[in-house]
Amino acid sequence: MVNPPNSNANPNAATSATASASPLPSAPLLSVRGLAIRYGAKVALQGVDIDIRPNEIFGIIGPANAGKTSFLRAINRMDEFVPSMRVDGNITFAGRDVRTIRNLYALRSHIGVVFPLPVGLPLSIFDNVALSPRLRGRRQKADLEEIVERCLRRAALWDEVKDRLQTLGSLLSGGQQQRLTIARALSQDPELLLLDEFSIAVDPVTTMRIEEVLKELRQELTIVLVTNLVQQARRLAARTAFFLGGRCIEIAATEDLFSGGAKDQRTIDYLEGRFG
Repeated sequence: MVNPPNSNANPNAATSATASASPLPSAPLLSVRGLAIRYGAKVALQGVDIDIRPNEIFGIIGPANAGKTSFLRAINRMDEFVPSMRVDGNITFAGRDVRTIRNLYALRSHIGVVFPLPVGLPLSIFDNVALSPRLRGRRQKADLEEIVERCLRRAALWDEVKDRLQTLGSLLSGGQQQRLTIARALSQDPELLLLDEFSIAVDPVTTMRIEEVLKELRQELTIVLVTNLVQQARRLAARTAFFLGGRCIEIAATEDLFSGGAKDQRTIDYLEGRFG
């Protein structure tokens, strides 16, 4: 079990290797210091320092191969499934170094991940969402039914699937599968939800529906949103980090970045569409 946040954490720590946002009002839920990631001899990310606050949506933008997805992988210790991936530095979640947590399943029950392309398990809609609660020992039918309905409602999918819960999740549309993946992540009751370009294979209308879901979820958990859509970060994120060439170039309040407050010319150029 992950312990509560460390009350001794420094709320005024720098938020980026190259720039600092305003002081944090409370201990961060996630704190990253000196993060470096390599795949064999290739450096994917280096020198990253970030604090993420409880109950905020934190955006990460940048072009392809900037290190954004690698950052998410390191948080959830996915490097353990990638033999060539090496992670150095310190990642503290809820007051504990994630590398010291022995029970990897317990860590991932607190940190949910949704990938760019929805991967529905070869199970019914109901069983996709009920899988994690069952693994945690929840077996009562009524209990599971309540969990499945609650998670599907939170993912704005319940009304569309409530009459066909026993059909395969893989038969849903792309946008529905993406929301099913979110419901499955929520079934673990995570404190932190990592979203990696969730809208890449979703139509604009469904994207907006999911965005409304995320705004509501912000009241219950913390969200790290990697997006290739800079305007999506503007709509959702309280603060945004700009990654480029394996470095975190700048972090600031999102509206400041988009309103002429960016300090680094590379950030300005990216936001104005000069590259990316």
